[in-house]
Amino acid sequence: MRLILVGPPGAGKGTQAVFLAAHFAIPHISTGDIFRLNIKGETDLGKLAKSYMDAGNLVPDSVTNAMLEDRLTHTDAENGFLLDGYPRNVGQAEFLADVLVKKSIALDAVLELSIPHEEIIKRLSGRRTCRNCGASSHVIFDKPNVEGVCDNCGGELYQREDDKEEVVANRLNVYTEQTEPIIAFYRNLGLLKVINAVGDVSEISTHAIAALK
Repeated sequence: MRLILVGPPGAGKGTQAVFLAAHFAIPHISTGDIFRLNIKGETDLGKLAKSYMDAGNLVPDSVTNAMLEDRLTHTDAENGFLLDGYPRNVGQAEFLADVLVKKSIALDAVLELSIPHEEIIKRLSGRRTCRNCGASSHVIFDKPNVEGVCDNCGGELYQREDDKEEVVANRLNVYTEQTEPIIAFYRNLGLLKVINAVGDVSEISTHAIAALK
């Protein structure tokens, strides 16, 4: 299975990626993991990426693309992979298509986790984090025993800046601007599968497997 997973922040991509990678016995490849691997290994690409990051700049597509191409040469990706967080734009999607043509392999599917923006805002803006141990809870879905107090260590629960409603709304707008063209790109290629990402985790996993069959 050669699969790309797309979905907005808060859609549950991380959870489903772990499940699907295990189900299909393929590596879960995220851009974050690729960056960490190269930076930790002090590869030439890792050093180049770090120079941009240290300066507070975005890493150019050319560097990200080169890291991705290198990652797909690893033996664990010979029989498939799940890409999470890549491609982020049509240019990256076109680069990936060229890489796969050179390797004489093809994508099987692009799975979109679809969820209404208001549901995401409810999920993310309701999250509370412990100042002491970092554990998280939720004002609706995972209430602490005592309001504002961490069940784990008794520390103070607070709302992180990036969980505030206006920040979440902005992240969703950025996602829509960046990702809608990618979704259209793969829809036109007949690769897009869309599932509803609202509901129980195991139920969503079942929908994902059914869509990919």
